[in-house]
Amino acid sequence: MLLAAVGAGVGLGTLSGLVPGLHANTFALLLAAAASSLPGPRLYVGVAMLSAGVTHTFLDVIPALALGVPDPAMAASALPSHQLVIEGRGREALRLSALGSGLAVLFAVPLAIPLTLLMERMYPLLRPWLSVLLAGVAVLLVVTEHGRRQQAGAACSLAASGVLGIALLDAPVTGVLPVSDVLVPLFSGLFGAPVLLAAIEGEGVPPQADATVTTPRRTVSLLAGIGTLCGGAVGYIPGVSSAIAATLALGLVSHKGPRAFIVTTSGVNTATAVFALFALISLGTPRTGVLVALDKAEVPLVLPALLAAVAIAAVAGALLVPTLGDRYLRTVGRLDPTHLSLSVISVLVCLSALFAGLVGIGAFGAATAVGHLPPKFGARRATLMGVLLVPLAL
Repeated sequence: MLLAAVGAGVGLGTLSGLVPGLHANTFALLLAAAASSLPGPRLYVGVAMLSAGVTHTFLDVIPALALGVPDPAMAASALPSHQLVIEGRGREALRLSALGSGLAVLFAVPLAIPLTLLMERMYPLLRPWLSVLLAGVAVLLVVTEHGRRQQAGAACSLAASGVLGIALLDAPVTGVLPVSDVLVPLFSGLFGAPVLLAAIEGEGVPPQADATVTTPRRTVSLLAGIGTLCGGAVGYIPGVSSAIAATLALGLVSHKGPRAFIVTTSGVNTATAVFALFALISLGTPRTGVLVALDKAEVPLVLPALLAAVAIAAVAGALLVPTLGDRYLRTVGRLDPTHLSLSVISVLVCLSALFAGLVGIGAFGAATAVGHLPPKFGARRATLMGVLLVPLAL
């Protein structure tokens, strides 16, 4: 039964990872709502939720690479990673992401216990300085741009996306689904729609070269380690999402190129699942959407079973990324770029309405307009993370 629950979770995480705009949080919250009517012990429901969340952190890189439509946690590296696909190095990028996520699990499990003990003591000291930390990340994103024009564009993008966040993050939204989420239209508009609109007149995804990873193993391990440590911030500090932790990691490795972005942000994304689990068990506070659902469903926190689910889902995710990712890239490469872009934009608009109603459609339109700012100035799209950084810093 445990393996069946893990398998079901892996299937849900694969679906959410491959479909732009979907997230494992959605499935987890739906499972939490239906937990009382599902067969089997609550532990198996929790195992399915956790497996879906871990698998999603591996698979969500695929639409970010092939379509340029990232999950929020991968948004910081969206443009650099997509650029590798344009250069014909998408298969390498897939494997770099799988390595970053897989190594993050290996690093995070032994680090989780000492880091949990440390954060229990350090968190009261860090909490008053959280706004300063987030403001520092925002400043870092601007000052690390090359040239004054790029810095000005980064500042404008940061401010404009920040205004969007202030206006919409706490707005009451009601969609068709029982789980409402304004982040779906915001991130789809900021990071996905501008790339898709630009691709309408493009030539589509070019043929991809071999899958050889050109980054040295030691460098990959170091970058995954940086991502793992930044992911620890998500697990223990309220208000810091994996998207923000990935943005912090991006600031630390911005000079190392797109391959470094992919490894590091993938590491952040997956390490979060491990650290947040330990934070829930030790501190009693869920820090991610999946673990909020786990808590709502009153799942017994049996650490060996939950860690086994994480490990199995991680192995499955690492194997699925290159297998499904290569096919995804080939399929997208055969499709007409105009029809593909318009179809994906239509899906994103529909998802915005499903998750946030009319407010979601308006948010998608406004976010799309703001999302065009960085490329006009030659700045990184990561500055659009102001949508989260600015409201939390204030």
